[in-house]
Amino acid sequence: MTKNFRFFFILSFLVTTFAGTLLKAQLKQGQLVDGIAAVIGNEIVLESDIEEYINMSKQQGSPVGDKCEIIESIIHNKLLLFHAKKDTLIQNRSKELKADADNRFQQMLSGFPSEKDMLAAYKYRTAYEFKAAIEKISSEQYYQGEKYKLITKGVDITPSEVSAFYDTYKTQLPQVNDEVKLSRIIMYPKLTDAHKQEIIDKLKKIKAAIQGGESFENQARIYSEDPGSASNGGLIANVAKGMMVKPFEAAALNLQEGEISDPVETEYGYHIIQLIKKSGKIYDVRHILIASTPNAEEIKTAKAELQKVKTQIVDGTLSFKDAALKYSDDKSTKFNAGVMTGQDGSDNLEKTKMDPVDAYQIAGLNKGDITEPYEIEEGQSKKKAIELIQINEIVPAHTLDITTDYERIKSIALNQKKGNIVDQWIKSKLPDTFISINNRYKDCKFKTDWKRESLMK
Repeated sequence: MTKNFRFFFILSFLVTTFAGTLLKAQLKQGQLVDGIAAVIGNEIVLESDIEEYINMSKQQGSPVGDKCEIIESIIHNKLLLFHAKKDTLIQNRSKELKADADNRFQQMLSGFPSEKDMLAAYKYRTAYEFKAAIEKISSEQYYQGEKYKLITKGVDITPSEVSAFYDTYKTQLPQVNDEVKLSRIIMYPKLTDAHKQEIIDKLKKIKAAIQGGESFENQARIYSEDPGSASNGGLIANVAKGMMVKPFEAAALNLQEGEISDPVETEYGYHIIQLIKKSGKIYDVRHILIASTPNAEEIKTAKAELQKVKTQIVDGTLSFKDAALKYSDDKSTKFNAGVMTGQDGSDNLEKTKMDPVDAYQIAGLNKGDITEPYEIEEGQSKKKAIELIQINEIVPAHTLDITTDYERIKSIALNQKKGNIVDQWIKSKLPDTFISINNRYKDCKFKTDWKRESLMK
C-alpha cells in the first residue's frame, strides 16, 4: 500500500560536505571509487551519506527501510536536485539558507542539555560540521521542493478521481487510531508591573556592567535565559530579516554596530541587544534574555481568570468560539474558534500522539465536556501558560472511509497523482542524465531501471 502511495520528495539526507566536495573534484565521468554509492549528474552519494540518513531517521523516530529502498529514494531526489539547480526559475537563496541553518541548530540545541550531548547524539565532531550538514539539508530540501512545485504546478484532483481512487484502494487504506477533535484557549499569565520593573532593572544593571568593562559574552553566559544562545555568549549569527519577532528585529536594526539597546520586550521576555554587524538583509547580534516567567501568584491569577471564562461558557452566556477570540493568547487557534490541528493540518488528533499533559487532562471526558484550567509549558520555549480544552468530537478507531474521511482520502489521492507525475518527469530526464550506481547494489530490485534508461555521457 505505502509503495503505491509513494511520495518521493522525502526528507533530504545528511552528507559529508568536505569529502563530497573533494571527490567531485577528483572523480572522472563513469568512474566509481570505494565509498561512493552512486553518481547522478554531478551529485555524489557516499556510503556515509546513507549511514547518516539512517542515523538521522532513527534520531527523529522515522521508519528506516532497507538499503535498496534508501538508495533508490536518494537517487530519485538527487536527480530532482541536479535539474533543480540548473533551473533559472528557482531563486538562489544561499544566504537565507545559511541563516536558517544557524537558527535550526540553535532550536535543536535547546532540546539537549549541552552542545556536546547533541553532537554525540547526531555523531558529529564539531558544531561547524553539524551546521554545514544542516545547511546542506536545507539547501537540498529547498531546491527539491521548488522543483517539485514547478513540476506539479496546477495539478488538482476531481471528486470522481477521488472516488475512483477510493474504490481501487479502499481495502488497503490505513487504520485510524482513536482520535478527538478539540478546541482550546491559552492564556499567558500577566506579570505585575512590579515584576516587570524588577526584570528591566536587572537588565539595566547588566548593561551598565558591560559598559563598565565586563564582556557581553560572559554576561550572556551568566545571566541569559535563552537556551539556544546563552552558551555561545548570546550570539545569534547570520540572521535574515524577518526571522526574529518584530520588536526584537526593530530594536536590533535601529542600533549602530557595537551599540547596546535598552531593555526590549517581546513575547519571550525582556532583552538587551548588541548589534555586531549588518550586511544587507543579514545581521549578527548578541542578546541577553530574561524570560517573562510568571511567579506562583501570577499563575494563580491567570487560572482564576480562565475559570471565569469557563463559567460563562458553561452557563451559555459566551460561546467557546467567542471566548477563544476574546481571551486566547494562542495566535494559531484564536481566530479559528480555538480548534486545534495536527502537523498534517487536520483537526482529527490521534490520542496517542497528543501532548501527554493534554491527553491526561481530557482522559475520561465526553463530547462537549470542558477541562478545568491547568498549567502547561507551551512551545519550544516552554513558556508557562494556562490552558482550557473543550472536547468537540470523539472519533473511535476505524479504517478510512470516504463518507467520514473524504479530505484525508483526497489528500492521499492527490499526493499519489503528483507522485506519478514526478515519476514520469524523472523518467523523461533519464536519457539526459549521467547515472552510475556501485555494483554492490546490482542485486537491488529497483522500481526504475536506472542503468537501462540512462545514457553514459
